[in-house]
This record gives sequence, C-alpha cells and structure tokens, in this order.
Amino acid sequence: MDCLVRIAGSMGARPVLRLTGAFLLTLFFAMAPQAHSTDRPAGGLAAVDLQLILAVDVSPSMSRTEQKVQRDGYVDAFRHADIAMAIKAGELGRIAVLYLEWAGPNQQTVIVPWTIVESREDALTLADRLAALSLTEGRGTSISGALQAANGLFANSGLRSPRRVIDVSGDGPNNAGALIDPIRQVLLAEGVTINGLPIALPRIGEADGFARYDPSNLQSYFESCVIGGPDAFAVGVTEAAMFATAVRRKLVREISMNMDQVIYTSYTERSGPTVDCNMIGQLPGR
Repeated sequence: MDCLVRIAGSMGARPVLRLTGAFLLTLFFAMAPQAHSTDRPAGGLAAVDLQLILAVDVSPSMSRTEQKVQRDGYVDAFRHADIAMAIKAGELGRIAVLYLEWAGPNQQTVIVPWTIVESREDALTLADRLAALSLTEGRGTSISGALQAANGLFANSGLRSPRRVIDVSGDGPNNAGALIDPIRQVLLAEGVTINGLPIALPRIGEADGFARYDPSNLQSYFESCVIGGPDAFAVGVTEAAMFATAVRRKLVREISMNMDQVIYTSYTERSGPTVDCNMIGQLPGR
C-alpha cells in the first residue's frame, strides 16, 4: 500500500484511483477460491452414496424427557458398529448426514450441518458432537415446514448422490403451516424418499395430552400422509426402551437400501383406513 502512495505522488489522484481499484479487484479474485473452499463438504468430498436428513420433532407435545430419549436414540445409533458397517458396504463407502430439529412453520434448526461419514471414527465423532448440543424447542407441529426446509437443504448441500432420504420423526400430525401433501409431492417428484418414525410413547414427563395420539392412528397417518418415494417405510416406536434399537435398525435399512441384503426392522405392513392427509393435517393442536 505504501507503494501506491508513492506512485500517487507522481501520477495524480485520478490514475491512482484506477490503480487502487485494479489492486482491490485483483485481491478479491485472489481470495475468492480460498473463501469458497471453506463452504465445501468435509474433506472436500462431493460424491456420496446417500444424503440423509434426520428431521426430528421438538414440538411442545414432546416433553424434555421424550426429547432426550429421542436425541439419545440417534447418538447411540451412530455409536453402534452396525452403522459404520452399513456405510462401508456402499459403493463409495461414505454418506452425508444432516440433523434438523423442527417444530412450527418457522422453526427448523440445523443442529448438525452436512457431515461426511465414511468410517467408525466419523460416526463416533458425529455422535459425540450431537450428544454435546443443547436441546431445542418450539411451538406447533409443522411436518410440511420440515419437509420444505429439507428440500432447500438438499438443493444447497453441494453434494451428489444416487439417493436422497428425509427421515421424519414425530408424535403427531401436521397441525400448523402449509398443507403437507403438496410439499410432499414436490419431493417425491424429485426422487426423494421420505421415511417415518412415528413416536407414540406412554406419557413421559410434562408432555401434554396431544402426545398420546393413538399409536395405530399415528402409524396410519405416517404411512398415508408422510412417507413416500422409492422403498419408503415407517418404523413405529411405542416404548422408550425400544427407541435406540428402532433408530439403529431404521438407519441401517436406509443406508443399506442399495445393497442386496435383507435388513430386519420393526416395520409392519400398511394397515388401517385411508387417511385424508389435508384434513388431518390441519387439526388444531400442539
């Protein structure tokens, strides 16, 4: 910069302004690649076997105790050797995971951003990172808002993969924000798979009565109104003690879907009456 000042004395003000502008423009382009590189996925990897968004319900109908059971279930799952084995068995041997907590139409919080997992150590690091974070909470249950947020997160992930999956957990139907079916149809048209984890636990802690949504009805609602796309499935959880196992089995099935092997889960065949998703989706509640 001192050099510019000396040149200014011999060139006059107007030429030095042009020179300063050129200098700053050169400096910008010199710095731009470095700034862009900080936005790349971990390890500079762009191609993965699976992009997986874990969309987790933190609405008021979930008590703090239930939220902790839910969070611990995902932490324990990623600490289990089965997850790393399923990942390594893929064609590339790596997946990308994003952990999203959601409640009402305007509350979708990325707790863990896109993270490449390709080893047992990566999975353990992800689990430890998730375990150390505080729980979030909000008002309303907007599954449609969670799906819409997930769609944007896929669009801006900077990743390529043959499969994209949204894993939606929740203890009640969509009761706030947009209708769920139009947003769901957009995702299905783009080839995204939406799987479900309907949570119908006995009342724990301070959850309100809406948390006791009938297990069979909640399962039917998820099967009819939430899940969809290639190989979609729902795994219902009705006991806190089975949460960690259900989450692990569900994740293994999602990760391994492109392999010729059978993954057993607590999945049951679809049953129950047809559900009007848009009507149920707008019932008042928490």
